[in-house]
Amino acid sequence: MIPLELAVGFGIGLSLGLLGGGGSLLTVPALVYLVGQTPQAALTTSLAIVGTNSLMGAFMHRAQGTMNWKVAFLFGGAGMLTSYLSVSVSSRWAPEVLLIIFALLMLVIGSLLFIRRHRETAMTYSAKSLWLVLASGAGVGTLTGVLGVGGGFLIVPALVMLVGLPVQMAVGTSLAVIAMNSLAGFLGHIGLGSFDLFLTLIFASAGLVGTFAGTKLSSRISSAKLQKAFAGLVIALAAFLLYDNLPKFF
Repeated sequence: MIPLELAVGFGIGLSLGLLGGGGSLLTVPALVYLVGQTPQAALTTSLAIVGTNSLMGAFMHRAQGTMNWKVAFLFGGAGMLTSYLSVSVSSRWAPEVLLIIFALLMLVIGSLLFIRRHRETAMTYSAKSLWLVLASGAGVGTLTGVLGVGGGFLIVPALVMLVGLPVQMAVGTSLAVIAMNSLAGFLGHIGLGSFDLFLTLIFASAGLVGTFAGTKLSSRISSAKLQKAFAGLVIALAAFLLYDNLPKFF
């Protein structure tokens, strides 16, 4: 199983480094269906793997000038607070309903990103109002807390469309936010389920290689192509979630 685990870990890291998201969406199913962990253990282990890879990816993006620490801490801090406060809302809805809502939201975001005009510029950023950054982070955090999913698939579009970061910088900044959220989530889940340190090291080690490759690749792809690739992945994810959950709802 180790070669398969290394391959999956590399894919997870590649997705994070290149697109700034997709880590948890790939990690949890892999841990449950390929490794055989319980969902609770998989969630805890996933948070450790994704958090480690995201943190390293954030430093890699920072080294090449595609990360903004100030935006990450403001956006991520506001999101962590509202995500925690809004978690209780999700318990009032059936999981299928939440995933359908998430899929519809992803369709809208993906479509907007796909048609949105891009700017081929150097990694420059005109600082936005502090309240706009905080409000954007709080909004994403609320959606993440209510829907129970999100990560980079909500963070990157918000950083691009609301905060105004170039897409490559949004990817790097998203990784710092994901690392913050993963740490908070891991500390909350560590006492609730088993945690496999050896398995985490296998996935995280391969993931770091993938994250490095994805980070380097993202700097060589034009912002137009990277934005459309991210939009296409979001739309594909939304289509899969609708296909998987609509029959359960009806």
